[in-house]
Amino acid sequence: MLITRHAEAEAVLADTRYVPPPVRQDGAEGTLAWLRAHVSRFSTGEPHAERRRALTDLLDGVDPAELREQARAMTVQRRGDWRGVPTDVLGTTLGVADTSAVPAAAAGYLSGEESPRADAAVAELLTQAGLPAITLLLQGYAATEGLIENALERARPGDDVDALLHETLAWHPPLTATRRLDTLTGDEVTIDLVTANREAPHSHLTFGHGVRPCPAPAHALALAAGVLEGVLG
Repeated sequence: MLITRHAEAEAVLADTRYVPPPVRQDGAEGTLAWLRAHVSRFSTGEPHAERRRALTDLLDGVDPAELREQARAMTVQRRGDWRGVPTDVLGTTLGVADTSAVPAAAAGYLSGEESPRADAAVAELLTQAGLPAITLLLQGYAATEGLIENALERARPGDDVDALLHETLAWHPPLTATRRLDTLTGDEVTIDLVTANREAPHSHLTFGHGVRPCPAPAHALALAAGVLEGVLG
């Protein structure tokens, strides 16, 4: 079933009967499959609550304003070459000195597409940090870079960075759809975030809603804003 109406999308996202499609639970420890089975994004019930709480606890000590300034400064230092800046800034803040393995691990994080390269990347990250820090890096990688890219495509001289980001989140989100499984019927539900957002742009669903909201919207926006300030001057 495809959902395009904003109110219907909100109702699904707020209803515990709708859960993420299940991921396999038998992956060898340290692989991408194993990681996906142990993170909040693909879990439900109390495991989801506990794993999400670990993320928010980790972020409690991270000031979004500092992330914004660090992202701006790094972007300027790299002369506008902003790719990788959000991950590098967040990684340094979370104690992950080498984030070079993040892109390979993130490539299959949402899709579940497994590969020896993704498994090796996950294994490398696990030598540096625990699951909460790795989860934040992987969940934020493509989404934050996609948000920045979409915003830059629409940027105009003199734009207010924060307003530009809000507009981009509502009208041109980096994640265009999200899926849920109806535990009562077994049917899969796809929420068209682009269409739903455009019906109520001041209450966009890009950061989720209800049972499973994004654990770090302020931090993601701060990183994106800092990069945009560094690029746009």
